[in-house]
Amino acid sequence: MKTTAVTKLRQKLRANQPVFGLWVTLESASITEMAVALGMDWVVIDAEHGHLDWKDITEHLRAAVRSDTVVLVRVAELNLGLIKRVLDIGADGVVVPWIETAEQLRRAVAYAQYPLEGVRGIGAERATAWGQCLIQHAKEANDHVLVVPIIETVTAGRNVQALCQVPGVEIFFFGPADYSSTAGYRGQWEGPGVAEQILAVKDTLRRAGKHCGLMTTSEQNIFTRLDQGFRMLGLGFDSGLMLRSLRSALAAVGRDRPMSTSLAPEQPLLPAKKSVQPAEASRARRKGKS
Repeated sequence: MKTTAVTKLRQKLRANQPVFGLWVTLESASITEMAVALGMDWVVIDAEHGHLDWKDITEHLRAAVRSDTVVLVRVAELNLGLIKRVLDIGADGVVVPWIETAEQLRRAVAYAQYPLEGVRGIGAERATAWGQCLIQHAKEANDHVLVVPIIETVTAGRNVQALCQVPGVEIFFFGPADYSSTAGYRGQWEGPGVAEQILAVKDTLRRAGKHCGLMTTSEQNIFTRLDQGFRMLGLGFDSGLMLRSLRSALAAVGRDRPMSTSLAPEQPLLPAKKSVQPAEASRARRKGKS
């Protein structure tokens, strides 16, 4: 855990300054290394979706060591073992998906904190410098660990007043696509009425002194979200940013084309062959004989 990095992130948020980050889904630790070199405030390593294993996650964490970039790991579910292990290998905090109730959120906080406040066990791993800094880490961890729930269901939105009351949580993240799915608009980023619901939930959280974040969808959207009061802004997914850049370059040379879920390139349709009428075929044969 990088307590200095966490402190700087909190200071920016308390001063109502935006903190910008990257959502990491690909295995190469060079991605996080680039984000650190560019001065990103935070990165989230996504261990809920996709294919990242524990070795990949650890390499991403190592790429940010001794930096001011906060590294959070999104765990697959609300689970004591997952949260404990992520923090043991050195994450600065956890992003917990599908939090809908205050009781779930209290459990997430307890899983991330040592006794007496929580139930996290103490391990001699990276977080404690392999046991060499056990006393120091155990003393400061509870005050610095970040627990970031994702509001991504209609039920969570309805329970926002109770969620606000859970101690130990200062940042809430939104998942518009899943929120839309639970509102009956599967496959849409913000289905009809969802954008308004998210803004209403955000306003409730802000009145309670909480900070709110989400992923932005374009450069213009960054400024829109800032105007709306979001302060923890994801500039994009690593894969999405790469594809956006590649497709822009391909479009410039007339080579852009859509992708399919099979990942097989979609071939352009060939023009239909012109049908030959009997009279034309006969003339062609006579011409060939002459």
